Amino acid sequence: MRGRLITIEGLDGTGKTTLAEALGRALEDRGQPVELLREPGGVELSERIRALVKEPGLTVGARAEALLYAAARAQLVEERVEPLLSSGVWVLLDRFVDSSLAYQGAGRGLGVDEVADVNRFGTGGLVADRTLLLRADTATRAERQAVRGEPPDRLELEEAAFFERIAAGYDKLASADPARVRSIDASLAPDAVLAAALEAVSDLLDQ
Repeated sequence: MRGRLITIEGLDGTGKTTLAEALGRALEDRGQPVELLREPGGVELSERIRALVKEPGLTVGARAEALLYAAARAQLVEERVEPLLSSGVWVLLDRFVDSSLAYQGAGRGLGVDEVADVNRFGTGGLVADRTLLLRADTATRAERQAVRGEPPDRLELEEAAFFERIAAGYDKLASADPARVRSIDASLAPDAVLAAALEAVSDLLDQ
């Protein structure tokens, strides 16, 4: 049986990585083989692209940015995601196509449909079985990013209006595809966020 692709989305500081790790452990405890991957990254080429797109001070045009993310995604899908799914493994992916639709399509103003076309080509049309969209207010996200203790990357240095456009973009994506995208209040305690995530994928576990 083919594995499931579960993607975790949201602005930085919403706890995507924390949830991915906890959800992976919970699914494994239920006997489900799971592989946790991140975007951009997960394979050598994609990790090299990750270093480029995150480098502070590096000038990257909006279209180039969208294409770099799509290229990293294309390599990850071909090299890791599709083989894992084909072997029956569930893939938990920290960001996927929705990130580009929100960040470059809405945030950069390139257009969601235009960015979707590029990524449809790059992924061969792969769509997540379920997407968990984490939402948290600005103060909560800022506090978590401060605790992380890492200097902000190139995207995190953008102005507040950029992230407002991204958040609105995510909201539109969730409204347009409620069967796939499930919103979770990321300001809750980690155990509560995990419980909500498990509820959101429970129907997939029963299939």
